[in-house]
Amino acid sequence: MSKNRIIVFVKNAVLGKAKTRLAKTIGDEEALNVYLELLEITKNEVSKLDAEKEVWYAWNIGKNDIWDKETFEKKVQIDGDLGAKMKDAFKKGFEDKCDKIVLIGSDCPTLTSSIMEQAFEKLNTHDVVFGPSKDGGYYLIGMSSFKPEVLENINWSTELVMNQTQQRAEEHKISLAKLEHLNDIDNEQDWNEYLANKV
Repeated sequence: MSKNRIIVFVKNAVLGKAKTRLAKTIGDEEALNVYLELLEITKNEVSKLDAEKEVWYAWNIGKNDIWDKETFEKKVQIDGDLGAKMKDAFKKGFEDKCDKIVLIGSDCPTLTSSIMEQAFEKLNTHDVVFGPSKDGGYYLIGMSSFKPEVLENINWSTELVMNQTQQRAEEHKISLAKLEHLNDIDNEQDWNEYLANKV
């Protein structure tokens, strides 16, 4: 039986710290409410998966929040850029004898459990899998073995992220699969579009 793990990276839901780009136009309080909704959507989808579940906080482990400790093991991201944080999470997972690890953020309300399942399936035949987002980054990354090279020398938080990651994979002969494009929620327009298209 293969050991699969899903890791969710979250920001601590603190007023003034959550969704700061969104907050510039809708205010801190409303941005926090949006983020809490995004967390709830993410948790509900992740809960459907048959895999070990971990939630990694940006600062300190959240107490009495939506992530119940019976379902989710709680950890804290290391200091450093996003690449260093993700590399650490993958490294520890493979040291823990995981066969496949998928890591997601909490900014993509259209990311469903079935898309995450597709990611695990693609790892049967690929080294890494990505869910590209429309802003040039990605909403999901998965690995079937530790491939830190795809997380190195990347201009994080820019529209170059996915392209540079693809280049790293090609340079190191790492086989790469992609899922469908989805949209992260970064600003008010993203959120309004999501609400408009919500069934």
